[in-house]
Amino acid sequence: DHYQDLKRIIQAAGGKAHRINIIMPSLYGGRQHRRNYRESLDCAVALQELQTMGVSNILTFDAHDPRVQNAVPLMGLDNIIPSYQVLKAMFKNLSDFRPDKDHFMIISPDEGAINRNMYYASVLGVNLGMFYKRRDYSTIIDGRNPIVAHEYMGNDVAGKDVFIADDIISSGESMLDIAVELKKRKANKIYCYATYPIFTNGLESFNKAYADGIIDGVFGTNLTYRTPELLSSPWFYEVDCSKYIAYFIASLNHDKSISQVIDPHTKIEALLKKYGIK
Repeated sequence: DHYQDLKRIIQAAGGKAHRINIIMPSLYGGRQHRRNYRESLDCAVALQELQTMGVSNILTFDAHDPRVQNAVPLMGLDNIIPSYQVLKAMFKNLSDFRPDKDHFMIISPDEGAINRNMYYASVLGVNLGMFYKRRDYSTIIDGRNPIVAHEYMGNDVAGKDVFIADDIISSGESMLDIAVELKKRKANKIYCYATYPIFTNGLESFNKAYADGIIDGVFGTNLTYRTPELLSSPWFYEVDCSKYIAYFIASLNHDKSISQVIDPHTKIEALLKKYGIK
């Protein structure tokens, strides 16, 4: 419905706009990003449709697979990762946050999220571990092969605080399974992060995990709708991206380069220096 409304607004402009820029935090059809067997390619077709309608640039946040922009190689598509905003929120909300090699580790929840977690590990200078999903390919349940187990690869997590980053928490089942596995390996505090904290199955499982000491906090951006129940949860911390988006709008409106806005490395270094980490 939102996507159809977006196209109506573009039509209403009637080709008179100097330039059309779209800020689409959650990329339409973004999780239908590649074709397996006989499937639709929703995201690629939508991008080509918007390009045909005269769109010059699309700004999206933490696309499930940014390679989908290959469908429109001549249109501007920026995939923005709010890494600086996440670290800023962690320093602000966690009094005992010590992201150094002796006390902290980054864990990727699966092979698909390895790049975003690798970035955090690189800028913080800490170790990176990864889980991969072992599936039963002889069975199909609800259109997919069920996960048999989450297998861990990486350094020992015993006694260390752990940060797990993903693009979306839908049911959150995988995230909690991984947290349980990390607790079995004697991890200290476990913090989860998702750009889109949707929680389609409600918050009961996360409330219980927090009460049982499995997770210590969940960080999520304000790039999607958050229910009042989620915002009032003691374990949820909001990552504000509104100022970041404002910088992009100002840069585009004044025909300025967004290269400095899009690369947060300098800001992250200054943030770590401020808190005495580097």
